[in-house]
Formats: sequence, C-alpha cells, structure tokens
Amino acid sequence: MRKIALVLTLLGAPMLQAQETAKYEKHVFEKNGQKLPYRLLKPAKIEDGKKYPLVLFLHGAGERGDNNEAQLVHGSGLFLKPKNREAYPAFVLFPQCPNNKRWVEVDWGQKTTHKQPSEPSLPMGLTKAVVDELIKDQPIDSKRIYVMGLSMGGFGTWDWAARYPELTAAIAPICGGADDSTAEKLKTIPAWAFHGTDDTAVWPQRSRSMVDALKKAGGTVRYSEYEKVGHFSWGRAFDEPELLPWMFAQKKQ
Repeated sequence: MRKIALVLTLLGAPMLQAQETAKYEKHVFEKNGQKLPYRLLKPAKIEDGKKYPLVLFLHGAGERGDNNEAQLVHGSGLFLKPKNREAYPAFVLFPQCPNNKRWVEVDWGQKTTHKQPSEPSLPMGLTKAVVDELIKDQPIDSKRIYVMGLSMGGFGTWDWAARYPELTAAIAPICGGADDSTAEKLKTIPAWAFHGTDDTAVWPQRSRSMVDALKKAGGTVRYSEYEKVGHFSWGRAFDEPELLPWMFAQKKQ
C-alpha cells in the first residue's frame, strides 16, 4: 500500500502553495520522549467568548514521516477555501504519523474485519494527547469534534471513534476499515463513509461490512461508494457538496 500511496501523493493532487500551507501553524508535541509533528489551522477570526469546532484529519500511509509537511498533501486545501473558512470557522488539526508506524496497527490488505488492538498505537495515543491539550488551551467546543481520514487514516478514523466516542461528534472515514464488532460503541456517532468499487489497496467490503454492522446496531450512517474508482476515492469525497454542511451540523448531546 505504501508504494501506491506514494504515487498518489505525487500524482493525485496538486501541491498547495507555500503561502497557503503556512496558514497551518507548525508544532511538535512531546511526551515521554516521543514526538509528534502536527499542523494546526485556526479560525480566520477568533471572537472573544466563542468556541469553535475541531476537525482532526488523519492522513494516509504515503504522508508519514517527520518533516511536518507531507500530511497536508491531501485534504488541507478543503479547509483553506475562503468560502469554507467563512462558513465553517474551525480549528483543523493535521498530525503526522512517523515512518513505520500506523494510526492503528492492523493489516490494511485483509478482506475481512480485524480485531481492534487493546491499546491505541503510539501515534494515535500522542494524537489523543494533542487533542486534550488543544481543548484546554484553545477555545474549542468539545461537543463538536469531528474526525476524518483516508486510507491508513480511514482505519484510524474508525479506531478513534471506537476508543473515544465521548469526544467524537461525527466521523468521515474514506477507504478505510474497522473492527465490525465495535459498531455498538460508536452507534450514536453520525458517520459518513466513502469507498471506491475498484479499490484493491483497501477492499471496499471493509467499508461495506462496517456500515452494515452500524445499521444493525441502530447507528446513523451514510455510505457513498463510487463506481469505477480505485483507491483515490478521497478526491470524490472532498468534492461532495454536502460533506462539510453535514459534518459541521453535528453536535454531541
């Protein structure tokens, strides 16, 4: 999958201009000798006494590393569009997973459900600590925390929701997979999943089976599957006109 992801990183989307990516502030979080680079976009204008949503975006395998740049290749431009920044002022967090690590340590290539590890991966645990810190230090509405991710990050999105349902108002996993048995834990979290019919890096049945599990558990879930689309389904997902209106309308009760 890494080779596929690297090719898509190079060919699948235009690189943002430096002046655009600079709007995402550079930070490095450290805990117990471990470091996690991350970028943070803040609302264009922060009003006194007002709290804002937080969007956590989990990148794919090809964007791993420690340069604090590559994780912005896919998805960051969506939140930089002037109309979106005006309509949906929010904090947007892009952590970067280290090389040779995963948001959730499971096999991406298997066609059937996996068993969720008992503990979060190292980068997932550090990301949770970053989110906790941001909630303390920034005017973030803890009832409006949204999680999106693609490929490796799609797996991470499902994993996050099952581990931290109390912190998650909505999720949008793209071409990912989950432990179907966790559906009961996240049935109260609105979800919109995406996949391509011709994806052979992460099989579409991984999304289908989790969506079915959520429906059986009584969850609220939408599913968009794109005909004749391979692994690069996030391009279509980002173009969904209802994605951001749907996501930002969700709030924890």
